[in-house]
Amino acid sequence: MLVIVLENAPPRLRGRLAVWLLEIRAGVYVGNYSRRVREHIWEQVEEGIEDGNAVIAWRTNNEAGFEFQTLGVNRRSPVDWDGVRLVSFYPEANSTDL
Repeated sequence: MLVIVLENAPPRLRGRLAVWLLEIRAGVYVGNYSRRVREHIWEQVEEGIEDGNAVIAWRTNNEAGFEFQTLGVNRRSPVDWDGVRLVSFYPEANSTDL
């Protein structure tokens, strides 16, 4: 299983992903492909994301049962904690801090 979520992605990238994956909600794509095809699809995301951000998650044989990778600026950042991948949150930007 493969899941890609896009935010602020250009329409041409969304259309390109729709060729390979099923868009089940706006910006949420799912499919079931090999590692090689998954890497090819992610390269397309890297080339076309522009100012947006994306996350890809896929099933794999590890403790969690899945792995993920992120791209672009987002409050969530993957961190490794004793071999377990977790997500850390950056503080929200506050208008009084500007």
